[in-house]
Amino acid sequence: MGLNLVYDEGQTPIDENEIHGLKIKTISTQSELDEFEQLNIEKAVAWSMESRFKKEKILTEKFIKNLHKKMFGEVWKWAGEFRKTEKNLGIEWNRIGLEVKKLIDDSNYWIENEIYSPVEIALRFKHRIVSIHCFPNGNGRHSRMLADIIIDSIFKEKLFTWHQSNMVKPDKTRQKYIQSLKEADKGNIKPLIQFALN
Repeated sequence: MGLNLVYDEGQTPIDENEIHGLKIKTISTQSELDEFEQLNIEKAVAWSMESRFKKEKILTEKFIKNLHKKMFGEVWKWAGEFRKTEKNLGIEWNRIGLEVKKLIDDSNYWIENEIYSPVEIALRFKHRIVSIHCFPNGNGRHSRMLADIIIDSIFKEKLFTWHQSNMVKPDKTRQKYIQSLKEADKGNIKPLIQFALN
């Protein structure tokens, strides 16, 4: 029996080859997959809370990949590896490494020159990394956790409120989140800031 996945607005379909990377072969439904991924993510959150990361470690391709592996590595064989397929969201897969490097360079510049507030830097980073869509799956959850790590470890400010909803289910919270991302795509970051702070 295969894995029966249902996708909501803003979610990226996983292709057949990526589905073969599922480590837990007994998973057959979306809710089972969500549950196992959430258990893995909770371990990654605990790991991130126990660790104190320096900016020089966070703002690297290695850390970005390692965090994804910590979040999804118990469920997916390809966790922590940049995708090698085209998706309904994100840039062409062969440009991911270059765009991540640009994002890291931009973020270091924003921080060193205090171009934006700490909240805006964390959320601009979050928006850009989810727009690149580095991985076959889990990009939204990964980008939110990265923003939390940036705001907590680099700026020593409190975490964003989005952890109160996993935003996988298509409820009003997720709709507001998707809408705020669409606004950020147009260059208006304010709705994403408001969403993350409320």
